[in-house]
Amino acid sequence: MNYLKVVFKDKRATVGVIILLFFVVLAIFAPFIAPYSPTYMGFTPWEGISLRHLLGTTFNGQDVFSQLIWGTRISLEVGLAVGFFSTFIAVVIGFLAGYFPGVIDDVLNLITNVFLVIPGLPLMIIISAYEPNKGTGMIIFIISLTGWAWGARVLRPQIMSLKNREFVNASVVVGEGSFHIIFYDILPNTAGLIAANFFGSAIYGVLSEAALEFLGLGNPNAVSWGTMLFWAENSQATFFGQWEWLLIPGLFIALLSTSFALMNFAVDEITNPRLRKR
Repeated sequence: MNYLKVVFKDKRATVGVIILLFFVVLAIFAPFIAPYSPTYMGFTPWEGISLRHLLGTTFNGQDVFSQLIWGTRISLEVGLAVGFFSTFIAVVIGFLAGYFPGVIDDVLNLITNVFLVIPGLPLMIIISAYEPNKGTGMIIFIISLTGWAWGARVLRPQIMSLKNREFVNASVVVGEGSFHIIFYDILPNTAGLIAANFFGSAIYGVLSEAALEFLGLGNPNAVSWGTMLFWAENSQATFFGQWEWLLIPGLFIALLSTSFALMNFAVDEITNPRLRKR
């Protein structure tokens, strides 16, 4: 089955891929697309939209359009990194808890329940407030640490069900070890859940990074969509008529999150033959 045909057959997934590719191009070619440096402060403050400044300028004379283009890098990086690390932790915890009953399952299930009970955003705020390192790497770590539990909770019962299937029992009978059974028999049958968890975690990462930066808990000197919202709010951009400084970064955050959600439809069709036939 040609997976690219499946992706472009579903219009929703196609739109999601196009939106994501748009942001990837912005992130890669930011030095060539952005007309100015995002940190240059030599322009007139609070300039309106013009051919010279497509989205106006900030309160300290920075070009908003250039910040928007450069900010794509951090926001996209955080989303993809959180999606990967959160999914990796969820897969490890979910597979171990579901495949090995007894003490391992009890301990990992207890840890998962604790992370599920604690609200994610307040926990991120507390950790970020007391963490002196405000870099992008620390933000990725904090969001991933608080965002893996739901994926593990969904994967655990699926693994418990799959390990009792006939094809797994056949592997046990012929003497295959746990490593072979997990990676060759069970893992391929959970690809859809894992991919869905990745996209969900990526959305969680994009929104959480923006929330932390907006609250001033990230690096205010970094250029991301979240820091743009932070400085726009603190400088009362709407009061001075510079509503683009708030609106456009928020729109880009929503579009990137939407692209991850739309691409999940293609994953459903790839991993579910019934949907492909339909």
